[in-house]
Amino acid sequence: MTSLSADDSFLNHYGFSHDPFATRVPGFKFFPAQRKPVLGQLHHLARYSQLLLVVTGPEGSGKTLVRQALVASSNKQSVQSVVISPQETTDSNIVLQQIAQALGSPSADFDSIMAQIIQLALTGQEVYLLVDDAERLTGAAVETLLRLAQGNPEGRPHVFLFGEHSLVARLEALVEGEERFHVIALQPYEEEETLEYMMLRLEGAGSSLDCFSEEQIARIHENSGGWPGAINQVARDELIDAMQHSKGARKSAGWSWPLPMKHLLALAAVLCVVVIAFLMRDAGDQPVPATTSLPLGTGSAETSPKGEEAAGAGVSVGDSTPGDTQSQPEQPIIREPLAAAGNAELDESSESAPEEPATPDEQVAPAQDASGSSAVQNPPSEPAAPAEAPREPERQIVTKPAAAGASAATWYTSQPGTNYLVQVLGTRTRSNAEALVKQHGNSYRYFVKQHEGKPLYVVTHGNFANRSAALEAIKALPTSLKAGKPWARSFASVQQEIVQAR
Repeated sequence: MTSLSADDSFLNHYGFSHDPFATRVPGFKFFPAQRKPVLGQLHHLARYSQLLLVVTGPEGSGKTLVRQALVASSNKQSVQSVVISPQETTDSNIVLQQIAQALGSPSADFDSIMAQIIQLALTGQEVYLLVDDAERLTGAAVETLLRLAQGNPEGRPHVFLFGEHSLVARLEALVEGEERFHVIALQPYEEEETLEYMMLRLEGAGSSLDCFSEEQIARIHENSGGWPGAINQVARDELIDAMQHSKGARKSAGWSWPLPMKHLLALAAVLCVVVIAFLMRDAGDQPVPATTSLPLGTGSAETSPKGEEAAGAGVSVGDSTPGDTQSQPEQPIIREPLAAAGNAELDESSESAPEEPATPDEQVAPAQDASGSSAVQNPPSEPAAPAEAPREPERQIVTKPAAAGASAATWYTSQPGTNYLVQVLGTRTRSNAEALVKQHGNSYRYFVKQHEGKPLYVVTHGNFANRSAALEAIKALPTSLKAGKPWARSFASVQQEIVQAR
């Protein structure tokens, strides 16, 4: 399902105007009380410090919403905001080009951009450089932004990076112990905030929290860890599971039509037309009773009783001569299927057991002498098979091996949908996902989904028979992975995301 076009059965079942837990819903804003101090801190540090400011959190933690709030709450008269959203790995030259274009700098080199920033500062204009998905920046790009943030006494831009926590280690390696940046880590929602967030999402879709029981709401908060992106996914999984159980209960209580009534009526009309056409064709093809007409001067005019009986039944007896062919009207010739002309024993054996590939010994054809008989005799304990009529060789269907890139998706889609796994993290960079999988072993894999119109590489761990086993596995994860708030989810939900990404 896309952001606003969910499956019809899902929307109709709950009476939603749109998918309430889609990634992006136009007009929806939720900024809990705990995030307001973060916003105030960003404005304060931008005004009174010369540090590059970093906002970190896992995928789906609300970093983009904080960035949007920061731009919206800035004074438009005195602040010019430049937002950079890398689609792929972004190098320093691309960053400088985007900044130069936004500020109207004549050149995209570092010195020209700094000169333009200083010129704006003389007119009372400050520059905010805000970078989403900053973990996609190369080391050179991060170093360039650190230089811009440092600026000089005449002026400097205020640089804000919004990215995953892995970005902090790269910054520490570049500054070599100097205090040149400040990190603000976003916190997950409290249970009351999760409840309020879900309520606003549902109200926007024309519904309410009555869709969920208290047990479901508590489970959603626990399994999502309080992160808004995970809340959307877990809440939607709960709704789909409840819908499927409801449909299963209705089917077990009694048989129901598989299609809406209007579709059934249309199908019935088509079937009526087909039946009428078939009956009219049969009426036009009724055979005319054949009459025995012998040519003059060829044979006797008397007919045997069998011949009369057959003629009365409209069946021709005996071989026809050329004269018969010309005098009698053409009749449709009904031929038996080719398989019916074969040996009866052969038909029975072919229907009772599928063919198996020959063993290496069986693949060597026995030599035959001049009379056509085999030079190698069957053992006395095994009766000789009747001679087979030559048959047209069957065409074999050759299955091509799956492409290497599809192997991960194939593994996920081949698992039972009722099983569970642990979602460890999501990242925009494939190399990050591959490195983590290689580091932690065979029980870790990743799949690709679409998130906000861009590919997201989701790393998972394990394959568990139920949710309880998956939750226990989370407790045993390394501390570095627990920091990303991993959560348990069903294979069915992963399989649906893989299908949507194709």
